[in-house]
Amino acid sequence: MFSRLSIKSKLLVCVALLSVATLIVAVSGFRGVYSYRQLARTISLRASELPLAGDLSRTLSDLRVTLSRARQVTSLTLDGEATEIDIVVLRHEFRTKLDAVEGKLQQYRAQLETELPSDPRFGDRSHERKTIDAIERSLKELASSKDQPDWILDPVRVMSLSAQADEVYELSASLPQELHQRMHDFAKEIRIEYRTWIVATWVSTLLAGGLLCAMFVLSYTWIVAPLQVLIDGSRRIAQRDDFDHRIFLKSRDEMAELASALNEMTARFQEIRRDLDDQVKQRTKEVVRSEQLASVGFLAAGVAHEINNPLASIAWCAESLESRLYDILHDDLTKPTEQQSAEIAVLRKYLTRIQDEAFRCKGITDGLLDFSRLGDVEKQATDLGELIEGVIEMVRHLGKYREKQVEFTSEGRVACPVNAQEFKQVMLNLITNGLDSLDPGGIVHVTLKKSGNSAEILVRDNGCGMSPEVLEHLFEPFFTRRRDGQGTGLGLSITYRIVMDHGGSLQPASDGPGKGSRMRLLLPLDAKDKATHERDHEKRQAA
Repeated sequence: MFSRLSIKSKLLVCVALLSVATLIVAVSGFRGVYSYRQLARTISLRASELPLAGDLSRTLSDLRVTLSRARQVTSLTLDGEATEIDIVVLRHEFRTKLDAVEGKLQQYRAQLETELPSDPRFGDRSHERKTIDAIERSLKELASSKDQPDWILDPVRVMSLSAQADEVYELSASLPQELHQRMHDFAKEIRIEYRTWIVATWVSTLLAGGLLCAMFVLSYTWIVAPLQVLIDGSRRIAQRDDFDHRIFLKSRDEMAELASALNEMTARFQEIRRDLDDQVKQRTKEVVRSEQLASVGFLAAGVAHEINNPLASIAWCAESLESRLYDILHDDLTKPTEQQSAEIAVLRKYLTRIQDEAFRCKGITDGLLDFSRLGDVEKQATDLGELIEGVIEMVRHLGKYREKQVEFTSEGRVACPVNAQEFKQVMLNLITNGLDSLDPGGIVHVTLKKSGNSAEILVRDNGCGMSPEVLEHLFEPFFTRRRDGQGTGLGLSITYRIVMDHGGSLQPASDGPGKGSRMRLLLPLDAKDKATHERDHEKRQAA
């Protein structure tokens, strides 16, 4: 499933995993930091209550001392020992101490009313507020007596005030004790919670670590490993020239597309290199063939005429000797004996062979002269169908081809700018070569048609066929593999040269010995298409 994802999607998955891991760690960390900050604020806030509670207890203690002295003054007053000054001073001191208590109480209440974010388990001030309310109610009763001038003379009133002061003092003393007790119990109350958070923190850390590991594994599997395969494959191709190496990836993302493109590029490069190698081989063959043709042409120009004269003399002398021998035998009325007849037959045989070989050598020199004469000739638009039919009609009357057939098929009129005489020689060589390869009853098929901007002539037979070696050297001068051992090996060389001079191409083909042969001749329909046709021919030769 993930192999079909694109690189963008895979990166988004990795980013999502990283984000989740970061979020888990961040939530865990921030939760702990904020809890710590809240606890620190709560402790700081509650700790600030301790001095106020201490001051409140201290002022209440002073108030209790004042009331204790008031009891003594009351006793002395009843005994007549207390002075008016003592009563006034004591009344003023009571009023001052009570105001101080009320002031500290208001400060403590103001501190309790301060609303700051705090831990609810440690920042709950409801008990303190209730205590302060109780203290305020008691202080109201004490405050109601401070404006009465004779309260200090009433022993019962003084005892009641002292009892209330003791009660208020006990309430104020419970405030810091309550806070200390809550601090002491706080660790027990949050033990389960902080253990839970410790476990949750470990779990979140492990989960985040697992997600990070998964992200690293996926990043390596999806990106790093395929990229490394691409780099290694590219280096192997570029540095070791291993163009047969192919890069295969299991994914179907952009990396796989890049690998496929690289494989296609390598295959295309191999194809181009093979094409170039084939073109080099073809050019080399053409250069060799051109050198051979040039050598043959040079030989023809320098030697052919000199050889023809002695050959003509040899053939003429052999023919004359044969005639003289015939005349001598018929002028003599005496019939030769059997032994003489045998000798005469041998003489005639050798004279005939001399003539045949002389004419054969003359045919070779005539072929050489044909090479020397080939060149720029006048070309005219010619109906190839009529020309081919004329050649076939001429070949049919030759005695050695009477048991073989030639079939011609034309797909409409096809005209090309050619030299009619030279093109007749081309068709004659192609058709007779096909007939020579046939057994009696064989057929040579000749097909004429248009193929794009070219005229295509296909000559095929079901004869002896050709081996790859023969196909490779087929157009070289003096190369022949005819079954009868005859021929000079110049016919197809002349044919190839004529076709090339006309801007055409000649492509031999065979499936092997005994499987027939095919000769595909292409000629440009227009002289302007000659350059284009030559380029197409080069591509076909390279292919």
